[in-house]
Amino acid sequence: MVRDLIGEVTRLRSENEKLVGALSKLKVEHQAVKDELARLKHLPPRPLHKPSGMDKATDAKGPEAGDDKGGRLTRRRASQLDKLTIGATVVVRAKAPVGSRHKGYEDITVQDLSLRPLVTRYRRERWETPDGETIVAELDSAIVGGYGPNLHRLVLALHFSGQVICERIVALLNGMGVVISKRQVVRLLTAKLETFRAEDAAVLKAGLSGAYVTVDDTGARHAGKSGYTTQIGSSNFTTFRTGPSKSRLAFLSRLCGGVSLYVINEAALEYMKERGMPQIVIDKFAHCKDRVFSSPEEWERHLRELGLSELKVLPDPILIASEGALWGAVRHQGLLPDTVVVSDDAGQFRVGAHVLCWVHAERLVHKLIPADDKQRNAIEVAKRMIWWFYRCLKDYKLAPGFEQTQLLRARFDRIFKRGRTGYATLDSLLKRLHRHKDELLRVLERPEIPLNSRRMRSIRPTNASENDIRAFVTKRKISGGTVSDQGRDARDVMLGLAKTCMKLKLSFYDYIGARLGIPGPKIPDLANLVRPAPA
Repeated sequence: MVRDLIGEVTRLRSENEKLVGALSKLKVEHQAVKDELARLKHLPPRPLHKPSGMDKATDAKGPEAGDDKGGRLTRRRASQLDKLTIGATVVVRAKAPVGSRHKGYEDITVQDLSLRPLVTRYRRERWETPDGETIVAELDSAIVGGYGPNLHRLVLALHFSGQVICERIVALLNGMGVVISKRQVVRLLTAKLETFRAEDAAVLKAGLSGAYVTVDDTGARHAGKSGYTTQIGSSNFTTFRTGPSKSRLAFLSRLCGGVSLYVINEAALEYMKERGMPQIVIDKFAHCKDRVFSSPEEWERHLRELGLSELKVLPDPILIASEGALWGAVRHQGLLPDTVVVSDDAGQFRVGAHVLCWVHAERLVHKLIPADDKQRNAIEVAKRMIWWFYRCLKDYKLAPGFEQTQLLRARFDRIFKRGRTGYATLDSLLKRLHRHKDELLRVLERPEIPLNSRRMRSIRPTNASENDIRAFVTKRKISGGTVSDQGRDARDVMLGLAKTCMKLKLSFYDYIGARLGIPGPKIPDLANLVRPAPA
């Protein structure tokens, strides 16, 4: 009798947890509908979900971390005036009474800015050759559609760095006395794009040779259709790539840097084997003479010759073969040689040496909705243990060692292989995280890689994927989507270069001027600054 009652209680408890989970999903859907109604009625949105604060709470305290008081730094800041170049000195006279003694000067530095239109008439010589051909003197290549390079730089900086929409740029320039239309502003935004596109591609190639890259994606609108933008970056570079899909095939294609290349090599064959492709199909690729295909048409023709299009099996051999050939192309170009890919648990990013973000992992526990005090207590205990372990990993990165490695692996097992906590959903989540032990503890083998793909608070503070992609989301909310392919590429390229300049502590305004040929500070090739130094 008692055993039957215990079994019935267990069954009812399990059903109750399922009902609570279903109720939570309905609450999320209901809130999404309310948010959409608020957006249509132009009402303020609901506050965002409060983060757990694990990363900030586990930062080291002490002199090396910087003392703070009420969230404000107490250290005295250095003067910024030393960076300024004095262009003029003005002596301000004082009306002193007779008999006063002159006691020197009290200096104050004033910064000002003068924006005014400068209209120049270029008189181009015309000559007629003896053959009757007319020769007209060429204008400076920096002039675009009747507008000079300084105006071009201002438009680029306002739109991509200042997030100012085209209509407001037109209103601002018209108010200054510049005659310009929205169409002409859009032309300036996409002019000379090849120069910036080539440097952005070089930055991506250089960044993929570093110790790690962080990746993430977000939604995007292009030509009236939904798409996805993938962010690839690290502590010193950022790139964005937009396309209609966010699949692993699309991600591998973006890793190739826009090069249409399919390569069958050892890396490609090993990838196919790991994805469960039948060995008989792998042997077909291994015994082929043709190994490099420079276009999608050549690759598809090769697949038809091997008869893969006729196979109706799972996993899809064409998909796996294409992914493997793209991965082979990535390794063929020398990209991601020993580079770790840091991401959340999204499947499309699971290529090469993959690492899971600890903040995303802890967020899964933080977002659980308990039904009673017992479940609430189980969540709090699990969070405290994860926070404690996360702090230990931060300490390990500062002073790695073999003994600490073995100790941390044992601690990981004790936290994520515990018995029943009284909350079945939490138990299954901890087991799921334990299955990713190698990806969560990769830092024990590579202490130089970050623990998360959000914000790394180390000796050199940098913003990673979520902070990088926030600039793109802001641009999407302000300007909406893009219409032309050139506009889409200009947005991706210029936002990525602006973020890269910020991480390299370079002025994006000076960078644009240097690339447009405007006299000023010399900005070196960004790819050379991003490329890791030889060991």
